[in-house]
Amino acid sequence: MKKLFTILLLSACSFAAFSQQKGSFEFGFNTGVNFATVQSESATNAKFRTGLNVGVFGDYFFSDRWSIKAKLSYDQKGWNRGFITDLDKNQTAVTDYHFDYLTIPVMANWHFGKTRNWYLNFGPYAGVLLSAKETALNKDLKDFSKSLDLGLALGIGVKIPVADRVKIILEADGQSGLTDILKNNQGSTIRNSRSSLNAGVAFSL
Repeated sequence: MKKLFTILLLSACSFAAFSQQKGSFEFGFNTGVNFATVQSESATNAKFRTGLNVGVFGDYFFSDRWSIKAKLSYDQKGWNRGFITDLDKNQTAVTDYHFDYLTIPVMANWHFGKTRNWYLNFGPYAGVLLSAKETALNKDLKDFSKSLDLGLALGIGVKIPVADRVKIILEADGQSGLTDILKNNQGSTIRNSRSSLNAGVAFSL
């Protein structure tokens, strides 16, 4: 919990620092649908978990083409139709895994097109684990899961002006994990993977 508060504080300070610098700044919020799964040699039967993401962002512009964009999002990840074994009963069950994170991507944002309303962004992300559960045996897996998920984010989107200093945002993005989501994993590394379709609103300062 202390780590979570520290990250939230640093994110808020970063947004505030961006807004005090010279250059234009945008802030806003977005929400969308997630299609999450995992990448692993031993998880070939994993199915996508459909979830959601809800977040806020700040975007500081260095020029009309380049900016730095930071997000703070509640992100539902995991996968469906995985397997879990009850060692007491020596039984294996098909289950859905629900891993929810507070995700913080910090990305370079390249704006293109005649009016610079299209953008492509890329950069690292860090995800703080909020909860980890499975549905078949209703077990809490947080103690067996790593508290931090690190990876790379990539997205493309368009901003549609609807009023002075207000734009609607439509975007598609993806995240690919680089670290194992489980502690002391003796098998193949299990990494998060998710794509999403998002919509939001941006306000220019």
